[in-house]
Amino acid sequence: MRMRLRPVLSALPLLLSLGLAHAAPSLETVVDGLKTPWAVAFLPDGQLLITERDGTLRTAKAGAKPSAPIQGVPAVDAVGQGGLLDVVTDSDFARNRTIYFCYAEPGAEKTNGTALASAKLSADNRRLTDVKVIFSQKPKMESRLHFGCRIAEAPDGKLFLSLGERYKGMQQAQTLDNHFGKIVRIGKDGSVPADNPFVGTAGALPEIWSLGHRNSQGLVLDDKGLLWEHEHGPQGGDELNLIKPKLNYGWPVITYGENYGGGKIGDGLAAKAGMEQPNVKWVPSIAPAGLAKLKSAAYGASWQGSFFIGSLKFGHLERVKLGPDHRVVEQERLFPDTGRMRDVREGPDGLLYLVLEGAGKVVRVKP
Repeated sequence: MRMRLRPVLSALPLLLSLGLAHAAPSLETVVDGLKTPWAVAFLPDGQLLITERDGTLRTAKAGAKPSAPIQGVPAVDAVGQGGLLDVVTDSDFARNRTIYFCYAEPGAEKTNGTALASAKLSADNRRLTDVKVIFSQKPKMESRLHFGCRIAEAPDGKLFLSLGERYKGMQQAQTLDNHFGKIVRIGKDGSVPADNPFVGTAGALPEIWSLGHRNSQGLVLDDKGLLWEHEHGPQGGDELNLIKPKLNYGWPVITYGENYGGGKIGDGLAAKAGMEQPNVKWVPSIAPAGLAKLKSAAYGASWQGSFFIGSLKFGHLERVKLGPDHRVVEQERLFPDTGRMRDVREGPDGLLYLVLEGAGKVVRVKP
């Protein structure tokens, strides 16, 4: 054995000098000096578009200071977990300059709810024009919690939006007369697609695509057009789910979590006929935030096709790879104790970008 190893060891300096030895991915700062950043999107000129939870939208070039606040953002209720949250660019942004963003929309008498707006970003990136609220969660509620608020655009141009059950509305996640604990699907003008699953159902809000969710902080369409979301459980029971129309994902009737401080939720069920099981569950909770399914091969074959999820609780990046049956075949924790990861996106360069909420940074995973 010693004789077999010696040629490899003697060749190691040469391999290192040629850059052929394997090196682990690392993190490099792209933008810092942010205040509670929440989400990042990518502009064709190479700049980043970043939301800050207090209601500020900024652009930033890699290695430069963030811009002054972009003008024209509507009033935001920045309380508790609410504020200016997700942002995405339209698939035809280079032509139409359209973005979509969701936020905690203030209502009457201290109420609020999740809203989705469209707007055009000026050519100089300094202001929003033609701002339109295209969806507003019903009803509004006095709550500081569980806004959900992740956006995904489908290949056909329809928009998906995740909606939390606002904590107080947990039981209403199981009924169709409200938007609490739902994923909704709308057109870019706010219209309801005729093929939504509950169109024509008596007493149901027609925007609803799926129900029985708690607080979804990740939503993404993969390269096959499948919709995936993850959501926070209570104490334990975080989930990654493949989302299909009309299906019920169980909250709060079934869960792998328990009440904060202990004790079963409802009847303490983890499964029930007619309710979907998660593809992945986390017990204890990692508090997932941000979701990307990596398309590029920038990090090699083992990472390609994996889901990448930030952890607010433990401050690491979670990698999960599913097999053809959508069950876990690989799972690992990367970059431990990095800090609260609020967003995870694949950039146009094929690299992963992470939003570090507490550190006020956007960092990139360097191959």
